[in-house]
Amino acid sequence: MAAESAPTVRAPAGEEQHRGTLWLSLGALMLGLFLAALDQTIVATALPTIVSDLGGIDHLSWVVTAYLLASTAGTPLWGKLGDQYGRRRLFQTAIVIFLIGSMLCGAAQNMPQLIGFRFLQGLGGGGLIVLSMAIVGDLVTPRERGRYQGLFGAVFGTTSVLGPLLGGVFVDHLSWRWVFYINLPFGVLALLVVATVLHLPVHRERHVIDYAGTGLVAAVAAGLVLIASLGGTTWDWLSWQIVGLAVLTVAALAAFVLVERRAAEPVLPLGLFTIRTFALCCGIAFIVGFAMFGGMTYLPTFLQVVHGVTPTMSGVHILPMVVGIFISSTLSGQLITRTGHWKIFPVLGTAITAIGLLLLHTLSPDTSTLRMSLTFLVFGTGLGLVLQVMVLAVQNAVSYRNLGVATSGVTFFRSVGAAFGVAVFGTIFTRLLTDNLRDTLAGEPLPAGVSADSLLHDPRGVAELTGGARTGVLSAYSDAITAVFLYAVPVVLLAHVLAWLLHEDPLRGSVQAPDASQTVATNTVERSSRDECARALSILSTRSGRRDLYRSIGRTAGADLQPASCWLLLRVNRYGSVEPGLLADRTAVPADVIDGAVRQLRERRLLVHQGSPLVATGNGRRLTSRLVTAREEELSKLLGDWWTPDRPHDLSLLVSELSAEIGGSSAEWHRCDGRPGGAVPDGGDGAGESRDGDGDSDGGDTAGGGPSRPRDR
Repeated sequence: MAAESAPTVRAPAGEEQHRGTLWLSLGALMLGLFLAALDQTIVATALPTIVSDLGGIDHLSWVVTAYLLASTAGTPLWGKLGDQYGRRRLFQTAIVIFLIGSMLCGAAQNMPQLIGFRFLQGLGGGGLIVLSMAIVGDLVTPRERGRYQGLFGAVFGTTSVLGPLLGGVFVDHLSWRWVFYINLPFGVLALLVVATVLHLPVHRERHVIDYAGTGLVAAVAAGLVLIASLGGTTWDWLSWQIVGLAVLTVAALAAFVLVERRAAEPVLPLGLFTIRTFALCCGIAFIVGFAMFGGMTYLPTFLQVVHGVTPTMSGVHILPMVVGIFISSTLSGQLITRTGHWKIFPVLGTAITAIGLLLLHTLSPDTSTLRMSLTFLVFGTGLGLVLQVMVLAVQNAVSYRNLGVATSGVTFFRSVGAAFGVAVFGTIFTRLLTDNLRDTLAGEPLPAGVSADSLLHDPRGVAELTGGARTGVLSAYSDAITAVFLYAVPVVLLAHVLAWLLHEDPLRGSVQAPDASQTVATNTVERSSRDECARALSILSTRSGRRDLYRSIGRTAGADLQPASCWLLLRVNRYGSVEPGLLADRTAVPADVIDGAVRQLRERRLLVHQGSPLVATGNGRRLTSRLVTAREEELSKLLGDWWTPDRPHDLSLLVSELSAEIGGSSAEWHRCDGRPGGAVPDGGDGAGESRDGDGDSDGGDTAGGGPSRPRDR
């Protein structure tokens, strides 16, 4: 039956309502994630104005660091508590904490208040990030998980671009306080939608939560950041305060080691550090986070103070860095998928990042916009080449049981590195700026109320200077900021040396599909091994569909059939029967391909009509059984040495579940059957090929069993 003559099939009203509820829920989750991720970057372009208003440029870094530390430290607890007590309630709690923190940040009257409220906001923001990604797994089937979590990953990319721009717009046209107040209406909307629409299956997993380990690792991270930010500025390096902090930090680290050795579910299993690749990647990730967020925090200050651009335009100016990160991370990911080789990218990326830092050091008040843009592009390109690979390398180096915790481990070190980098950059900048201003303004006649100390706390005083004093102060700011990048070069070169020490093992197929939440964002990824594997396999299985999945299945099963015939038999196995006319109308598979498959299967007595529908014969069922086994084998090949006889039971269940749900793409049929053209207007790349939006040609028809839908909630 031709597709044109087939009757139009509509999903039942209940199904449309169900899918509408799903998208409302996902929309609320993405909105919460968007707000939390946005607050990692939106303050960068607002910082010069904030410190001018509240005073204390020497504490500028803590506005960023407090949020990063809180969101990073709370990540393991949010994930485990969500498993244990229900993610919906925890997600609502995270929204409330985030909104209270946002409201208080907007109302802050001094820097200590703002820093404290940013910490509170970060606690809620970390929960929003972790739980929103986890709830996706509760709402959709494993087959769809990668596609939907890809949308969530895109949110991180969007906030990386929009954050600096929006921060500048709010400062220019409203007030820096709106950087925080803007969260309130959208956060309340997300809270209302979650309360009324989001319904999750009752599935709770008991954990022995490692509260002591979580607290101690947070204490170690906080201690390092405090030492880096306060040493040499607020207190001398050898003062009793800094020495005391160092002693407490070392003690916390020793206690952490002891606790983790005995913990039933350790936050960071110490055995992972015996794996060379994991240890090296954690070090490289720490340094990359150090360089990336250090640069993103202080470049807007350089642009606004030294070059006098508006906050909005400073956001525009640093876009080349963000573009460089995205282009190089995407390109490296594609090349790794095609070639299987990955070591070259961290080696090359760290070298380019070091070159970018050297170029940043050469910037001055007279540097042209074109040269600055190219410099930012080089710096971002180097970072992007490394960000993509660290997660892949770690996932490839560990066993399936440690997949989730190893992923969270390497992203944790990147997050701590980001907080540490901002603190170290801030310390160096403050010390250099203090000395530069005092040397520059010594003996210079200054307007009333303007001094070296006042300019240190309020950059707006530069506007009142003229002549040599103004030129000298701009140079003082420029030299202090650009010197920071020079100090970072040896650190990044250390990462370059570590990259050379990596051993390039062949990549498992299942680790060649990272997402933006693992590569672009600074938050710690918190997924179980099963969830991480399900996300990757759901992406890779659709790619396999485009690479002649059903041809491989038929070959493995010993079935001399067209790929479309294999697909149709598996579909009958799933739904019990099919109606070819309705199938052609409800999927993206061309009607003539379906007709050819039906003819072949009827001629071989594998399918027969039972009224209008087609059902399998005895021979058809026996062959289908072999096809089902072959389909699982194709998936298991992606798992490499994870698929062993003693593999965990949940991994076997996952492969079986995905095997029952996976379909191929419509473009596949023209290629596999030798027809010209190779593509049909199917809407793209496997993420949205069926006409009803179910994601592939194996979902969403009524040819026996009704429309495919996410699991019933």
